[in-house]
Amino acid sequence: MSASDTEVLTVGLAQIAPVWLDRDATLQKVVSWIERAAEAGCGLVVFGEAIVPGYPFWVGLTDGARFDSALQKRLYAHYLEQAVVVERGDLAAVQAAAEAHGIHVMLGAMTAPSDRGGHSVYCTLIHVTADGKIPTEHRKLVPTFEERLVWAPGDGHGLDVHTLGGFRLGGLNCWENWLPLARMALYGQGEDLHVALWPGCQRNTDGLTQVLAQEGRSYVISVSGLMRAGDVPERLLGEFPELAACQVGLADGGSCIAAPDGTWVVPPVVGEERLITATLDPAFVRRERLTLDVSGHYSRPDVLRLSVDRTRHACVEDRAPGTR
Repeated sequence: MSASDTEVLTVGLAQIAPVWLDRDATLQKVVSWIERAAEAGCGLVVFGEAIVPGYPFWVGLTDGARFDSALQKRLYAHYLEQAVVVERGDLAAVQAAAEAHGIHVMLGAMTAPSDRGGHSVYCTLIHVTADGKIPTEHRKLVPTFEERLVWAPGDGHGLDVHTLGGFRLGGLNCWENWLPLARMALYGQGEDLHVALWPGCQRNTDGLTQVLAQEGRSYVISVSGLMRAGDVPERLLGEFPELAACQVGLADGGSCIAAPDGTWVVPPVVGEERLITATLDPAFVRRERLTLDVSGHYSRPDVLRLSVDRTRHACVEDRAPGTR
């Protein structure tokens, strides 16, 4: 058996719709798709951006920028209530499923971390290892456009990569993938399997996925969610009838995989819930790095360098009395 045979990795892209704005029901669905991916022989399964408890599509459809709106306050309070609190154990079932099936999980979730007071939500990419641990929670550096009305900006704490078989795995949330310095923070750690999470739109994944693969000479996995007509739960419409404006097709998927030479492994898949699988070989990466390695032979650190702050920032830092 060759080294390549022992290093290959089967990945699963879980293109699903959330049970919108319902954390616990969506997490149950996530667990079922983890099990499905494990049955398909996957060593890694990836879910879209903010899939738990769902993307805030209402902001652009219900006058979300109106200051001091009673409706927007009620919607935000519900969103905050349904956010994931990792330290409370909200992801225990996901962690248990990952460990039981020996599969790594990359999950997009809205979190309300206690280290920032617990009343703001952060778009977070959470890595759960095959032994059920959570080594990385990366909070999106800059929310995009209307997201800034309900999401808080993150920090560099989760800009890390992790070894997974023959790969070095890293990832970014949605439009962070357009940030060259954020990408470089991962390239510099040897990333060769990049995960890009999206809320769900082929126009986001169709072109950029191949560009990132060519730039990094890496595999790039873009995973999107779905939000179709009828995906707004009836009970939610009962509480917020204004969400009827969201009863249209808002997210069409577009999940895909590009190879290190920029060709499609799986072209964008649109409009259906589906577990998309592929087997990736790190030998392909090594071949393509001959012509371009942006943090190796094609870098000039004597001329251009990147400084990265990977600390977790908080507004209050406790120190022992008498220290500075």
